[in-house]
Amino acid sequence: MLRIDSNKLELLPQHIAIIMDGNGRWAKIRGKKRIFGHREGVKIVRQIVENSVKLKIKYLSLYTFSTENWNRPKDEVDALMDLLVQTLNEQVDDLMKQNIRLNAIGNLSHLPQHTYQTLLKVLQKTAPNTGLTLSIALNYGGRNEIVQMTKEISKKVKNNIIFPENIDENKINLHLYSHDLPDVDFMIRTGGEKRISNFLLWKIAYAELYFTDILWPDFNIQYFYEALADYQKRERRFGKTSEQIKDEL
Repeated sequence: MLRIDSNKLELLPQHIAIIMDGNGRWAKIRGKKRIFGHREGVKIVRQIVENSVKLKIKYLSLYTFSTENWNRPKDEVDALMDLLVQTLNEQVDDLMKQNIRLNAIGNLSHLPQHTYQTLLKVLQKTAPNTGLTLSIALNYGGRNEIVQMTKEISKKVKNNIIFPENIDENKINLHLYSHDLPDVDFMIRTGGEKRISNFLLWKIAYAELYFTDILWPDFNIQYFYEALADYQKRERRFGKTSEQIKDEL
């Protein structure tokens, strides 16, 4: 098994994004309802968050509920929203103890009122924290994020607040749901699928990708560390050659 190189902790990613896939299938294999898999998945989230804090990772972003997830059966959607409220209420004290700032990205205003109000309280309470920024993507879609950004910039252009010739990558980034997050260094997807599924499309331009067949409720710390060890061995060139990178070291 791969292990993190403790002598190269500076090579760990500073922004990790995770597509937590496989909860439903994990439950189905065990003859349980899908929500059972989601509950088990929450336990893994806690482990990953705690160890990200220990490793001094600065940003961890989790694909929690996509814009497409509203198409799931109503009872599953309702159960997921209830689980989110329950988890937020149970974990807020731990977030404070670990100096974790909770962040949320997506069209939050379309969440059920009770879910939105609970989320807002936790966001406000953890806002002063200065450690890990834990972002949960709720009612989030990468294309939707870009559409909303385009609309906002278009309105400002129409009202002469922004001039077209001044639109650049920085201006675009400032109008994204994820505007206060840096680019993703490392994106992990569990569950065997090898696709991005509309997650953080703008932010993953140069992200390293990691796919595993392990279903999310089984993605324990050993598997997480194996993924990070794999990342440590990669060379990130950002369009440059290997020789240029070596000369810069």
